[in-house]
Amino acid sequence: MGQGISEVLTYAIGVAISPIPIIAVILMLFSKRATVNGPLFLAGWALSLAVVAGVVYAISEASSVDSSNSASDTVSWLKIVLGMLLLLLAARQWRGRPAPDAEPEMPKWMTGVDAFTPGKAFGIAILLAAVNPKNLLLTIGAATGLAQLGLSTGDAVVSIVVFVIVASLTIAVPVVYYLVGGDRARTELDSLKGWLAAHNAAVMTVLFIVFGVDLIAKGIPPLT
Repeated sequence: MGQGISEVLTYAIGVAISPIPIIAVILMLFSKRATVNGPLFLAGWALSLAVVAGVVYAISEASSVDSSNSASDTVSWLKIVLGMLLLLLAARQWRGRPAPDAEPEMPKWMTGVDAFTPGKAFGIAILLAAVNPKNLLLTIGAATGLAQLGLSTGDAVVSIVVFVIVASLTIAVPVVYYLVGGDRARTELDSLKGWLAAHNAAVMTVLFIVFGVDLIAKGIPPLT
C-alpha cells in the first residue's frame, strides 16, 4: 500500500496546485449560493478525478502492464509522451503570460460565477478536474504508474482514494474554511484569490516543467 501511495502522491500534489479552479471555488464562495455551490464544486472535482483515475487504472490493469513487457513498455512510452506534452504546455503558458504591468486576464466564464446554478457549479468542476489538460495528464500518469506496480485491488483502491483526497485538498480547504471561518475567512480567501490571479502563469509554468520532467524520468528507465 505504501508503494502505491508513494507512486500517486506527487501527481496528486500537481493536480492540487491548480490556481484557476481554486480561484473559481473562492468566487463561488462569495456568491449567494455559496453554501450549495461550494460543496457541489468540491464533489464534482473529487468525483471526476476518482472516475478518471479508476477507469485508467482498470484499463491498464486489464492490459497486464505489471507483467507484460510490451504493455509495460507502452505505459513507459505513454509517460514520456505525457511528459513532453506538459513541457509544451509550459512553453505555451510562459509565452502567453501577461506583461509585468498588465492585469492578469481570467477566463471569461469566471465573470458569471456569481450566477452559477448548482448544476453548473458541479459541471464546471468536472471540466476543470478531469478535462483540464494538466490535471488529465497527471491523473493518467498516476493511474498507469499505479497499475505497473502490480498491487492488490484493495491496495490500489486505497492509493486512488489517497490520490483523490490529496488532489482535492486545495478545493476542500477553502470550502470548509468559508463555512466555519466567518468574515475572517472571506478576507483571507479574497487575498489568496488575488495572489493566485497575479501569479497564475508563473505557478503553472513551473508545475508543467517539474511534472513533465518527472514523467519523462519515470518513463525512461523501464525502456533501458
